[in-house]
Amino acid sequence: MEIKDILSPDCTHCAVQGTSKKRILEIISQVVSDHLPSLEPSLILSSLLCREKMGSTGIGNGIAIPHGRIEGLEEVVAALITSDTTVEFDAIDNKPVDIFFAIFVPEGQAEGHLQTLAMIAGKLNDKNTIKRIRSARGNVQLFEAITQ
Repeated sequence: MEIKDILSPDCTHCAVQGTSKKRILEIISQVVSDHLPSLEPSLILSSLLCREKMGSTGIGNGIAIPHGRIEGLEEVVAALITSDTTVEFDAIDNKPVDIFFAIFVPEGQAEGHLQTLAMIAGKLNDKNTIKRIRSARGNVQLFEAITQ
């Protein structure tokens, strides 16, 4: 699986105005709902908030990988959002976050979920990829930065 198999250009948004963890998660929920109109933003947000209650998905270095399982979803869907300012996200290194790669998987897909998370974490561990993401100046450039 490659990132472009789960991430589409319309789910890639550069420099959004998010001032809080909850607001970023709301933006992600709306972006995914716009991509999959059969899913209500509130359902998507609920899956993210439920996961965040277990512990922050902020993995350090200004990156978070919020994720959730959604009943009725048929395939893995992702969203990549960068914020115009950093956001406190309770990350493991206690640093604010500006890159949010959200992943949504079908309710019963536990093993695929872990493989997808591992693939994304590996990609976001690459310093050149992060440099391209942070220097992106538009949605298309951001999509290209993560799919190269």
